[in-house]
Amino acid sequence: MNAPAAPEPIAFIDLAAQKQRIGPAVEAAIKRVLDHGQYIMGPEVKTFEAQLGAFCGATHVVSCASGTDALALVLMAKGVKPGDAVICPTFTFCATAEVVAWLGATPIFVDSTPDTFNIDPASLRQALETARSLGLRPVGIIPVDLFGLAADYAAIVAMAEAEGLWVLSDAAQSFGASVHGRKVGTFGLATATSFFPAKPLGCYGDGGAILTEDAELAALMRSLRVHGQGSDKYDNVRIGMTARLDTIQAAILIEKLAVFADEIEARNRVAARYNAALADVCQVPFVPDGHVSVWAQYTILVPGDRRDAIAATLKSAGVPTAVYYPMPLHKQVAYRHYPVAGNGLPVSEDLSRRVLSLPMHPYLDEATQDRVVEAVRAAVA
Repeated sequence: MNAPAAPEPIAFIDLAAQKQRIGPAVEAAIKRVLDHGQYIMGPEVKTFEAQLGAFCGATHVVSCASGTDALALVLMAKGVKPGDAVICPTFTFCATAEVVAWLGATPIFVDSTPDTFNIDPASLRQALETARSLGLRPVGIIPVDLFGLAADYAAIVAMAEAEGLWVLSDAAQSFGASVHGRKVGTFGLATATSFFPAKPLGCYGDGGAILTEDAELAALMRSLRVHGQGSDKYDNVRIGMTARLDTIQAAILIEKLAVFADEIEARNRVAARYNAALADVCQVPFVPDGHVSVWAQYTILVPGDRRDAIAATLKSAGVPTAVYYPMPLHKQVAYRHYPVAGNGLPVSEDLSRRVLSLPMHPYLDEATQDRVVEAVRAAVA
């Protein structure tokens, strides 16, 4: 007797479904670039920068080669150096702290809140005390908008202003989100975002951007992204890097931005159905009043001692999952010698043991989502 066929796997992030919708427009956009041949800093780059700023209300946009470069360009422009301390969450991807370490400064890790998973404003005060006790100069804060939800910028910016610190929003996962109608991209000194393909607004390679109201900062970053050039490319006036957004990626992003608002609405419909169907069997994501998430990930909390078994059961049912992030930064080899706020970061450590992300994208139809829900309910029971 033949064994039953394994269930057809569900896509975790279905870029193919999006391509069915916008494929012809993207192909035409790429052809236009191939026809004019301006592959570096072609006209689509400026067009995309203008449209991105208009989308969220930011005055200045500097596109670049990746979300990591976006973070680095801001720190370079601010002159971050050895002896400086930059506060950032431990429950995030390494790029947030990596750019601080690149410049010889010291990342100081802070804890997250147990409901939003974002940076805990209460932990910031402890981080400042830690920095000063070590003889470091606190200069800035890099909140991360985890899984698509904006951080508590009202509290973070207020503290930063009181302490004379700048705020760099790491919106690699949250571009398109908002707080009381104000879009991500307009909080703090600057916002860095990523266009990695899996992001809510992603290209077909690497890409990133910085958004700011500071004209002087924007001009400095435009120089830094092209080797620190001045008025002439052979008159470099500062040490920079090569961090330009490719013209083809800009052309692709123009077409994706055209459908982005509609996709954000679709992501929120998917998330609302997940919440309604799963809230009685696991801890579902919390979105504070007035916030709109872009749901880069839909992440539930499950018992830490059962997570691997739950994930394996779901995989056997054709439902993929992911863990963002299984180890907080302060526990990783490259970062564990850096200081932490207070006496430890217990919430982040607990989250890293319990988080489990489910399939999420704007094209997740109800029948497929119901299959995910049924499998999750059976696995966590």
